Amino acid sequence: MKYIIAIIKPHKLDDVMKTLEEIDVNLMTVSNVLGRGRQMGVTEVYRGAKEVGSLLKKVKLEIAVNEDFVEPTIQAIAKGARTGEIGDGKIFVLDLPEVVRIRTGERGGPAIG
Repeated sequence: MKYIIAIIKPHKLDDVMKTLEEIDVNLMTVSNVLGRGRQMGVTEVYRGAKEVGSLLKKVKLEIAVNEDFVEPTIQAIAKGARTGEIGDGKIFVLDLPEVVRIRTGERGGPAIG
């Protein structure tokens, strides 16, 4: 099991969700976050409004997947989020030692879904 965290541009969220749905990855947590990377606060245009500052608006996706879904999930996120411009984001893949479904008490891969 792996825990995948992706930081992407906000306007790419719909594209990423669409590519994930195509590979049957539907369970995720999405948060609005602030951050900065190599652009160090370079002005970015989002929905026609310029954003200036050292922290830019980003979206964080958190997805737990079984081993068979790791590489397809990474590829789907990269495909949906890529613009070719600086600030496209990052994907982090972490080991996930345990998952427990609260409702049923299931553990491990079956608890992911």
